[in-house]
Parts: sequence; structure tokens; C-alpha cells
Amino acid sequence: MGFALGPRALQAGYKLAAFDRTGSTNTDAIERARAGERGPMWFVTTEQTAGRGRRQRAWISPRGNLAASVLEVLDVAPAVAATIGFAAGLAEEAALEKVSLEAALRLGPDRPRYALKWPNDVLANGRKLVGIGLEAEAIGDRLAIVVGIGTNVVGAPEGTPTPAVSLAALGVQISAEELFSALSDAWVEFRGIWDNGRGFAEIRKLWLERAAGLGERVAINTGATTLEGIFDTIDDTGCLIVRTADGRRLPVAAGEVFFGSAASVGAA
Repeated sequence: MGFALGPRALQAGYKLAAFDRTGSTNTDAIERARAGERGPMWFVTTEQTAGRGRRQRAWISPRGNLAASVLEVLDVAPAVAATIGFAAGLAEEAALEKVSLEAALRLGPDRPRYALKWPNDVLANGRKLVGIGLEAEAIGDRLAIVVGIGTNVVGAPEGTPTPAVSLAALGVQISAEELFSALSDAWVEFRGIWDNGRGFAEIRKLWLERAAGLGERVAINTGATTLEGIFDTIDDTGCLIVRTADGRRLPVAAGEVFFGSAASVGAA
């Protein structure tokens, strides 16, 4: 089975470049934008050898996992573009729920439970299943935005700050190609709600309904410092709001997040 766009993505005019193996689908997308591609277009593979995660960590996708990047060239400000990552998380979670229906029926109470972790990850039963990364570059008077989505379909990396898991280990037996088709259609839905940032209020509401750790103790390592408190909400720009012990509500734009008992480890 090869990669194919879902029917909604086809109808919406998305294009597709599928690779048997590539270094980085994000790099492929940016290079095509520099060469004149204006999208919208997906770049996908089941084997990625030089991907990048948060803070430029290597994100290697062994054969069978899904590495997918979508290119959108838009007339939006960089701060607005950053909020598209929340739409991506919602799209991925919706796609996972769709392809997990059989497993949910079979596993019952042991079925995977998906949640969205700020800023852009998707967790399954509290472990990292999906990493989402954004890149943007000015192309003429517009912004080329690449949303990279890496999903552990058959295998998960070890030694990650948040323990990782694969769909296969959770009992969800599906292919990267099947997941991608569902993701491409879900992207059309949530990209449409986001609407170049105009619909972020609705995206924020939907995201908070699925948020991991909301109302719990949290530690955010920003690289320069660690902030501890309660995960209160996200604001209308996508910043995480931490309520500290002295009652202050502080916005955080970026950082590594640890919840609950793991917050003590993150703060160490």
C-alpha cells in the first residue's frame, strides 16, 4: 500500500510528495518552497534519517513510522503562524482516534487514551507518541510554514525526556499509510477552523478539552531557568499560563514541560 491523500484533502487541493526514504520531510518541504512551490502540499515517508525535534534534537524515524510535513504558504505574521501547531495536534489526535477504533473495541478499558501536551506533542497513556515541530521562512511577501508531524507507528525512541511509546506497543495495528490518509483529511478540518489564525479561539477551546496536565503541577524547563506551578490554561497567543505558589499567572512561550511527579525530575 502506498501513501495517498484522503478524499477531503484531495478535494481541498492538497498535493503529495511521498518518499521511500528521506533525510527530513521538513527540509524537503522548505526546499520546495524556496524553489517556488506554494502548496498546500504534504511530504511523507516511512523512513526518515535526519529529522529534527524540539531544540534541534535528532528525530530519526525508523522504517514503518510516519514522518509527515505539510507546507502552507500564507499571508500571516510569525506569531500567528506559531498557533497552527495547536491545529496540528488536534488533527493528529482526531486521526489517531479514527484509526484506533478497532483497537478500542478489542481492548476496552485498556484502549489507548490520547491527550495533547503543550506545546505540540500528542501523548498516549501519558507517554509520547507524536512530536510536532514548526518551521517558517519568509518567501517573498508571504510566510512558508512547515508543520512536521512524526508518529511512532511501529517503534519508539529510548532516552527521551518524556518516555515514548508506539502504536504497535499499544495494540493499535495500523500502517503509516493508513494513518496518513486519516491525518490529511483531519488536517483539512482543523486547518479550516484555524483559518489563518482567525479561528484560534475555537482551536484553543478544543485543544484545552484534550490537554494533558491541565490543573496539575507543572515544571517548565526553558533552558535558562525552570518555572514551577500549576498548569492554568493557554492564552490567546498559545502561551502556557503557570499559576505560581504566590498566585502570579506567568506566560511561558517555549520550554520542556513535565507534569505531576515528573515535575520534580524536570525541576531538578
